[in-house]
Amino acid sequence: MNKPVNIAAPKSSQKFLRQYELVDLVKKYDPSANEALLNKAYVYSVQAHGKQLRHSGDPYYAHPIEVAGIVASLHLDIATVCTALLHDVLEDTDATVQDLSDEFTPEIAELVNGVTKLGQVEMSRPNLSRERAQAENFQKFILAVSKDVRVLLVKLCDRLHNMRTLQYHPKQSSRERIARETLEIFAPLARRVGIDKVCSELEDLSFRHINPAAYESIVKRLEEWRTSQGEAISEVFTALKNTLNEAGLDVRVYGREKQAYGIWRKLQRQNISFDDVADLYAFRIIVETRAQCYETLGVLHEAFRAVPSRFRDFISVPKPNGYQSLHTTIRTEENRRVEIQIRTERMEDVANRGVAAHWAYKNENYAYDPASAQASGGDPLRRIRPLIEMMEQSGDADEFLDNVKLEMFTDQVFTFTPKGDLIALPRGASPIDFAYAVHTKVGDTCIGAIVNGRDVPLRTQLENGDVVKIVRGGTDEPPSGWESFATTGRARQALRRLTRESESEDFRRIGETLALHAFKREGKDLDSAILTDALKRLKISDETTLFETLGRGNLSMNNFVEAVFPGRGDAKSQGGVQNLDLIDDESVGIYVKGDGLNPGQGLNLAPCCSPIPGDRIIGFQDAGRGIMIHTIDCDELAAKEDQFEDWIDLAWRRAAEQAASTGRIITTVQHVPGALADVTKIIGESQGNLTNIKTVRRSPTFFDMIIDIEVRDTRHIMSIIAALRASAFVVKVNRSRALPSHLKA
Repeated sequence: MNKPVNIAAPKSSQKFLRQYELVDLVKKYDPSANEALLNKAYVYSVQAHGKQLRHSGDPYYAHPIEVAGIVASLHLDIATVCTALLHDVLEDTDATVQDLSDEFTPEIAELVNGVTKLGQVEMSRPNLSRERAQAENFQKFILAVSKDVRVLLVKLCDRLHNMRTLQYHPKQSSRERIARETLEIFAPLARRVGIDKVCSELEDLSFRHINPAAYESIVKRLEEWRTSQGEAISEVFTALKNTLNEAGLDVRVYGREKQAYGIWRKLQRQNISFDDVADLYAFRIIVETRAQCYETLGVLHEAFRAVPSRFRDFISVPKPNGYQSLHTTIRTEENRRVEIQIRTERMEDVANRGVAAHWAYKNENYAYDPASAQASGGDPLRRIRPLIEMMEQSGDADEFLDNVKLEMFTDQVFTFTPKGDLIALPRGASPIDFAYAVHTKVGDTCIGAIVNGRDVPLRTQLENGDVVKIVRGGTDEPPSGWESFATTGRARQALRRLTRESESEDFRRIGETLALHAFKREGKDLDSAILTDALKRLKISDETTLFETLGRGNLSMNNFVEAVFPGRGDAKSQGGVQNLDLIDDESVGIYVKGDGLNPGQGLNLAPCCSPIPGDRIIGFQDAGRGIMIHTIDCDELAAKEDQFEDWIDLAWRRAAEQAASTGRIITTVQHVPGALADVTKIIGESQGNLTNIKTVRRSPTFFDMIIDIEVRDTRHIMSIIAALRASAFVVKVNRSRALPSHLKA
């Protein structure tokens, strides 16, 4: 918000609502409103802010009064209007929460406190970067909103009035920062709960400050277009009205001009010119009943030529924020394309006021009515709830904010569960996103998907109208790489949470096994009493953290042994390589599908040599990444000979030999038709599963490729290599150890 200042500033010409005007505004939609309470809040705000001034030179109390006016224009209850009047008194005056509770009501005091807390993180953490402060502030914002949506509505109105007066802020950099924050956070939130008129104004005001040249250019073009097309618009209006009246339909018709920011986004997104924007002007037709919406559509399509690709039915399939309307585009006799939106008065109200349209009289009280929300196509508050889940699952505030922005800025596809429930997702979403949109537990246990009755890969992009059935397994452990399939912030956050939890457990198990072997070398059993002393020396809080730190490689074995057995921690003097025989040790395992640890977690298969069962393997503790597994002849491992004490002698479990592992080969193939087909045929006939192929160098006669193949073990991959060497098209083929120098350029 703009901070109050006590210095002289240029006077603005802005007028603000007088006390009786605000009361009249509220009484028009809520005659039962407590007029005395509203008057008291108005006077309290004026007296509390006293002589404080805004950057515009207006008295500061003009701001909360105007915010209250915006809140009243949304027809919210008396407690929310009073909250708007008082929303800055806790931050900018000596008033306390208890004072407000005593003077007004505990409900109003709690709402004011909720709005006030939204801005306190940044103020109390001056050492944080602005981005970090914004991220943490937004987390607090979502937490407050989850308790009472009225906090969000007051904050949106507060931001709208601040944007209306942003030109008076003395610093251009601050104006741009506030405008960008509004465009990235507050405008999408307003749209998320359906308050279109607030969202549209926030977008245009932000656009005006972020890119003033583009804004002025579009406004100028709109003025020119309006002058040149005024007569044509009037003719279309008359034609529509006459056509519908002749059909016996009593309708209200009005025009809507596309706003500057909406035009700018379309120019950017579709790479078109201003003259190519088809919906600069649209007509809205308001009817009495839902049935008349479809009757009106039929009349128009019979009288005019319809553009088939431009029809959308948001009545039978409402948008997630509750928006309902029929959208169609017709061509007039003069071949003008005209966009038309058909809806009832109730649908019009919900389109403009969103969640605020669901405040109504119930049991003689004016309050939020959930039944009204459901009757209008669904509760728009449900669009806030996924943000709460994302916050709970996020690793940090920055990650949360990035994913929220991602989720709020994407176009949508509408999909369905087998029972017919609507699931709206960002365009490009996969079955993984769908699973997490249904329920977090469904996403956590998802192992496959059936779309429109057919099994599909989880990377499949969903389309409008898809019916999706999620196939579930019994474990909460997504395979490595699933995050790349996810589009929604909700799914990405959940997958990262699962990975973090699984990683921590894997690293702990590895660390505990390493500690166990260290004790065995000393001829002792793992003893918590001895570890207690070591924890003090290492300044680590508990055994679990110790084992995880050791497993991650952030604590070397040498330092661990020195802390546990002072004076005996030189790993080199104890024989160099640590022998961690995993064949008989069931506490930890090398990568085996369904049995052990996954790549990217506690044990990682090094991509430089792609070890598979049958290879002689060595583990290397890499700080922060755990144990990287290399083949004994890997070039990268040879480069780490000076860190011999961090080598760990590993062996494959027998179970691993029955599972598929990914091996890598490098081959040179003739550049002739049929060569690649022959290579893939040989791999398939040898029972190998080709998972990835990449051309790293191409010439007129040959090309070099890296091929990843799922195989059982070293014997299997060597048999495939032998079969490839017999091909007339293959010049050379070898197991990958490291990329040859001539291919690295």
